[in-house]
Amino acid sequence: MSSGLEKSLFQLKFTTKQLQKQSRKASKDETTEKAKLKKALQQGNTEGARIYASNAIRKKNESLNLLRLSSRIDAVATRVETAVTMRQVTGSMAAVVKNMGRAMQDMNLERISAVMDKFESQFEDMDVQTGYLEGTLSSDTAIAAPSDQIDLLMSQVADEAGLEVAHELQGKSTDKVPVLEEQKQAVTEEQEDALAQRLRALRPAMS
Repeated sequence: MSSGLEKSLFQLKFTTKQLQKQSRKASKDETTEKAKLKKALQQGNTEGARIYASNAIRKKNESLNLLRLSSRIDAVATRVETAVTMRQVTGSMAAVVKNMGRAMQDMNLERISAVMDKFESQFEDMDVQTGYLEGTLSSDTAIAAPSDQIDLLMSQVADEAGLEVAHELQGKSTDKVPVLEEQKQAVTEEQEDALAQRLRALRPAMS
């Protein structure tokens, strides 16, 4: 293996770990935003809650996209190693790998995705091409979260906190978890069982 390819492979593997680290951070940020959302709902701050819900959804999408891209790059590194072992590295493939290494040094995710598209085209005849990233990371993270996703997340967090915020969601229908009703029903069933046991215990004395 040439020193150029070795350097590029190292950069591929290093970038994979960096993206995985960023994905974990985005996931942690999502958890933080959801905690802020819960607190805002408890305080009756619906407008702030919508902002935190949007942030949480955006961070979740960011985490998933980073994870997808890291997985895609890891697969590329494996293909390059396999191609080198089987001596199937073409001149154009080696050039694409070098370009990818330069893009990864700058951590330009759009450029990385574009270079990987060219790289994967080199493997079409080998039937090892993976699925494409659903849009570039920048476009996915820049777009605001859909309103229905925000409402759903707010409703779920409100249910966990035992709050009623349906009237704050502009009349939109939300599925509430009947926590209190389930607890009441469970208590009623326990009382009925206790009464039945007492009646059975009294029957021998009454006979």
